[in-house]
Amino acid sequence: MYILGINAYHAGASACLIKDGELIAAVEEERFRRIKYWAGFPELAVQFCLNEAGIAAQDLDHVGISRNPSANLLKKVLFALSTQPSVSLVRDRLSNAAKVRDPKTALCEALKLSPSSLKAKFHNIEHHRTHLSSAFFVSPFSEAAVISVDGAGDFVTTMWAVGRGNKIEVLGQINFPHSLGLLYTAISQWLGFDSYGDEGKVMGLAPYGTPRYLAEFRKILKIKPNGTFELDLKYFVYHADGASMSFDEGTPRIGTMYSQELVELLGTPRVPRSEITKHHQDVAASLQSLLEEAEFVLIQHVQRQTGQKALCMAGGVALNSAFNGKILPNTAFNDVYIQPAAGDAGTSVGVCFYIYHQLLDFPRQFVMTHAYTGPKFSNEDISRALAKRGIEADHLDEAALLKCTARCIADGNVVGWFQGRMEWGPRALGNRSILADPRRLDMKDILNSRIKRREPFRPFAPSILLEAVGDYFDQAYPDPFMVKVYNVLEHKRDVIPAVTHVDGTGRLQTVSEADNPRYWKLIKAFEAITGVPIVLNTSFNENEPIICTPEEALDCFLRTRMDVLVLGNFILRKDAVPSTDGAIGESKASVTNNRN
Repeated sequence: MYILGINAYHAGASACLIKDGELIAAVEEERFRRIKYWAGFPELAVQFCLNEAGIAAQDLDHVGISRNPSANLLKKVLFALSTQPSVSLVRDRLSNAAKVRDPKTALCEALKLSPSSLKAKFHNIEHHRTHLSSAFFVSPFSEAAVISVDGAGDFVTTMWAVGRGNKIEVLGQINFPHSLGLLYTAISQWLGFDSYGDEGKVMGLAPYGTPRYLAEFRKILKIKPNGTFELDLKYFVYHADGASMSFDEGTPRIGTMYSQELVELLGTPRVPRSEITKHHQDVAASLQSLLEEAEFVLIQHVQRQTGQKALCMAGGVALNSAFNGKILPNTAFNDVYIQPAAGDAGTSVGVCFYIYHQLLDFPRQFVMTHAYTGPKFSNEDISRALAKRGIEADHLDEAALLKCTARCIADGNVVGWFQGRMEWGPRALGNRSILADPRRLDMKDILNSRIKRREPFRPFAPSILLEAVGDYFDQAYPDPFMVKVYNVLEHKRDVIPAVTHVDGTGRLQTVSEADNPRYWKLIKAFEAITGVPIVLNTSFNENEPIICTPEEALDCFLRTRMDVLVLGNFILRKDAVPSTDGAIGESKASVTNNRN
């Protein structure tokens, strides 16, 4: 039985395919379109999933989309009558609902098929139920509390449930416009981070400040003992003026979401790309502190209500890794599972497993232990990509490749690392990564000046051998998906300064030999040279979606000041020729000598 799940007409368009309850493929459309957070219909992602399974759309048994315009319809109508939203907001919502309501027509148009040729049954699944499903049904737990927190979807912003076996029972929800996700986005805008997805930058900025504006923020958000919360809507306009998220040719854009009252409360908004002051840092810290306070009240309420010791989380707010790392030390939960694409992209996975378990009643059998669900390329594919550009490179056996690469990293080189299947979700997890030495205090500046060009307050992440986590961090609980922040042990902070944030933390990825043997062996080889079982890991890209193909890896390598590129079993070093203005001009790639 083949089930296709789709997230469409919503940021992070994606597709997932399962066969008899096993995941075959899952991928975001942005990786093919090369437009971040692409939000149209995921035509290319769907086609990849079908190709990966070796089937046609006519072979599908069920197709689902992670939106249901009919869900909470009465609440939507009552809200519209009470708030009288702008004509533009109503028009945008009706247009989006019309697209989502008919996934069969959308699929047929995208793949140029006749509707009569498809045997599949089509489903509209409520947004937050797909979030819940994406967390629990692929988790290792037979029972768990399950929570979804995001901006908004199908008029809901927060939902909680208990999962048992192959069923999820919804216990409560919070409706639009009261939203932790939209609060975070609005304040991110005020802080001058006005692009879709910039909330993570604010999370990185927060540790530089102190939460001295909590009193002001508690005027904005009222947290209730029963786990719920309410926004004072006078500080916002997104619920009435049509300034919430919309999409232009697949690109998400966000109008101004806050009101003049918020400006009077917090001060003049920061102009994007202008100086960040102590005031801005303190506002970011206060926002993060309030978010954590609200989330703790929510999850502790859900824990008491369900009596569960395991927690599964999804939704865009579940990517707030700073909060996630505090759950186990500060609550009664003993286990936490957050799948790698916890945001809206992950709902395509949730659609598949909701249909398979909740609707069709099949038992569970699949656990998502790794994120390598996208396209893969053979050494032959890589060889052709190199030849097309006239580039020669060494082809090494695995032992020599790992030894040479580890030595390059230890010598201070910046290494592009392209292996196996592309990752699922927003984090590079060792298959489409840029790697560097975490021991070098200057490595953050090197990466930012030569490749990433990110704000200096944003941290880089450590990939660490699973068995060594307790030697460097205050928690040893595995996190293969880089969605939790732990404290770096104080006596280790000077050992790995490039991946230790200003507050002494690190957003780590634990690497096991079972889930990614080649990446694990590389870190092991680096440890043999340096004594440190950690490499700095950041996504293989330059202000674009994470690279997908060997050609994109070569393009990024040649246009940036990366030192070494490893593609499968090929390794090469670049000799860049600076232009007169100091930029990287014409580049040449040459054979990398194995210096071991």
